[in-house]
Amino acid sequence: MRIPDLYDLTHTLAGEYLAGFTYPWEALAGIGDCIRALGAALPAEKFERVGEDVWIARSAKVFPSAYIGGPCIIDESAEVRHCAFIRGNALVGKNAVVGNSTELKNVILFDGVQVPHYNYVGDSILGYKAHMGAGSITSNVKSDKTPVVIKGTDCAYETGLKKCGAMLGDFVEVGCNSVLNPGTVVGRHSNIYPTSCVRGVIPAEYIYKNAQHIVPKRSN
Repeated sequence: MRIPDLYDLTHTLAGEYLAGFTYPWEALAGIGDCIRALGAALPAEKFERVGEDVWIARSAKVFPSAYIGGPCIIDESAEVRHCAFIRGNALVGKNAVVGNSTELKNVILFDGVQVPHYNYVGDSILGYKAHMGAGSITSNVKSDKTPVVIKGTDCAYETGLKKCGAMLGDFVEVGCNSVLNPGTVVGRHSNIYPTSCVRGVIPAEYIYKNAQHIVPKRSN
């Protein structure tokens, strides 16, 4: 669950910021300030400031129907598609895809992340080349509105946060129409079956079939 176990920090503008924390959810509260500081130092030849605390790379493709609220950075060669809704506090990495009707709020998307079809990603951090299938979402608030507790096999971490979505490691694959419950952590290279309802900590290199069947990947 520690940041170095989940993420290669060379694949995000927020690498130095994230390196200052032990667990990724600790970084959620300061994403907006991080983006403002990063944005102020971005080179004008590569980035255009298009609104209050909104910086978009000149090589990025943003559809006219997309909404982008600040603070926000859209990094180089990223694509923000038709009717995407970026509510603010969003860092979208290089070559990332934010798709049709996808909504982002208080997130860090590492380089190469794909949330391409009808996704909601809130109060979450998605690692390098993580992919969420069509209709999959991060649920970031418990139904009873109490602070989120992240539960591993033999441990529990009190986040103190009422809003805490999912922490997806590098190369995680989430199947279509899955729900990642508040405080879900998925280790590197793990896969989530379609239509899953996931909670807790899924180790690296595992396949989540359902709550009773979480199995290691077989090596070839």
